[in-house]
Amino acid sequence: MATADAPPEAVSRAGSRGGAGRPATGPAVLLAGGGTGGHISPGLAIAERIRSLDSTARPIFACSRRAIDAEMLREADAEFIPIPAEPFSLRPGKLLKCLVEGWHGRGSAETLLREAHIRHVVALGGYVTAPVVAAAHRLGVPILLVNLDATPGKANRWVARRASRILSAVPTPTMPHFAERVIGMPIRRIAIAPSDPFTCREMLGMRSDRKTLLVTGASQGATSLNDLVPFLAKAKPGLFAEWQVLHLCGQGDPASLQSAYDALGVPATVLRFQHRMGLAWGAADLALSRAGANSVAEAAVNGIPTLFAPYPYHKDLHQKHNAQPLVEEGAAAMALDRIEPALNMDGLGRELVDLMTNPARRTAMRERLGSRSREDAAATIARVLLGLDATGPGTSV
Repeated sequence: MATADAPPEAVSRAGSRGGAGRPATGPAVLLAGGGTGGHISPGLAIAERIRSLDSTARPIFACSRRAIDAEMLREADAEFIPIPAEPFSLRPGKLLKCLVEGWHGRGSAETLLREAHIRHVVALGGYVTAPVVAAAHRLGVPILLVNLDATPGKANRWVARRASRILSAVPTPTMPHFAERVIGMPIRRIAIAPSDPFTCREMLGMRSDRKTLLVTGASQGATSLNDLVPFLAKAKPGLFAEWQVLHLCGQGDPASLQSAYDALGVPATVLRFQHRMGLAWGAADLALSRAGANSVAEAAVNGIPTLFAPYPYHKDLHQKHNAQPLVEEGAAAMALDRIEPALNMDGLGRELVDLMTNPARRTAMRERLGSRSREDAAATIARVLLGLDATGPGTSV
């Protein structure tokens, strides 16, 4: 049994330019980030709002060479260029590769910045931002850092020293003065439920009249969550009598997971990935999800009671900080992921059983989620980048 979330595959640079043929007479903005959907989705939200405000603007993505980046950006018809980059490591071989790739990445980024006449760079986090920011800093291109996690990572802390302006999607309790302003998470329109739950379920080919549990490990999936839900269904066969499952398994094997549900008699729709995440959230009565900042924000904006399972392989378990505010408000639940399904039964499993069998608790969570303020963070960032905000990059709020 696998004990780690599956690693994404690399993607070739060949044929990586998407969004061809668009008018590009207006300002060009480079959005740097990638490696997971949690970095790409907020960037796509910002790009949407940029083009809504100025149809001639040219948002371009400088992404990683991982397959998920190309898949998401092609699906969105976005213009993108993978940049050579590798995560930092103290292991001699990996450190050498990081330095060599970073050098090539900075050269590629400098060429892109010059040729595309980039007006601003938006750093969205992750190791791919380092060579892009280094190139922008060298060329004097303004850099806007949009921090997406409650605990700023090493890359973002490095970028912050070179940024013209720093905004954060979420509060940063461990570094309270990291950003000048907390603006909320940029969310794509496609991640917001397009209709009522019955219609969303029908659009996904599911039964419209059955309560629905959404299971998602975000873009890469989560092996431990893929293992836990069928294990729980086998241990408590009556639990799913009135439920169906929408399971987004990421890098897991959808065919074997579908077979497991079928053998247990649990109605389930298993997909590797769902680009139209608004349909998935809209279909759900309850969700079991990783606690990446983007997932937390999407659950909140769609008003879905969610049990969050922070990524267990970070030493500091920093994903838990993303969900903690909702948990403290009584708008969500959280339990640590102990990886093996038998071990998870006492924490995640017990919480999930309670939420599935306690409609009053789910209703209370929905009410608390519905009372939260919702601002369009992506539009705020777009206005800053296009000079439509009185406090533009390089100025203080």
